[in-house]
Amino acid sequence: MYITCLDLEGVLVPEIWIAFAEASGIPELKKTTRDEPDYDKLMKYRLAILKEHGLGLKEIQATIAKIEPMPGAKAFLDELRSIGQVIIISDTFSQFATPLMEKLGWPTIFCNSLEVAEDGSITGYKMRCEKSKLTTVKALQSIGFETIASGDSFNDLGMIQASKAGFLFRSTEQIKKDYPELPAFEEYDELLAAIKAAMN
Repeated sequence: MYITCLDLEGVLVPEIWIAFAEASGIPELKKTTRDEPDYDKLMKYRLAILKEHGLGLKEIQATIAKIEPMPGAKAFLDELRSIGQVIIISDTFSQFATPLMEKLGWPTIFCNSLEVAEDGSITGYKMRCEKSKLTTVKALQSIGFETIASGDSFNDLGMIQASKAGFLFRSTEQIKKDYPELPAFEEYDELLAAIKAAMN
């Protein structure tokens, strides 16, 4: 029994923080998990910038409302879900992900949650568990599932390496160079073919 575990941002939808950096005109917010492996450090950096500029959840959600899935992402996901179970495992937050899940046809997502004050300012965040992607993959394996995983960033490497089959998708040149043993794909049909092959 296989479960395919996919990253969200950079794989199925554009990076939310990059879109918000462009919408708000704050280039410092373009930094993502592709640039900073330490997620806690990255989030503290982001929250400090939001506070400095007086921006909160409402402003970010207004940007997310305009984000569309990457071309071909929904068709890829639909076909993948027709042949097996799929879970999106993301370090994003439920307050960000819900509108995007609607556009993708409501796939299952495991993510984190933001702590938001009454005035809409983001005061903190709550991670679902430590090393959430790797921990989730290992938990699925412990209840009898074989996992196949794909993602694009540093924080996806744990789940990719721990799975029966793992693939980089639209990753950075640096990550591809550092992990030459991981098959890397740029197109959904290539990734779909690799996942199907791994299931046989």
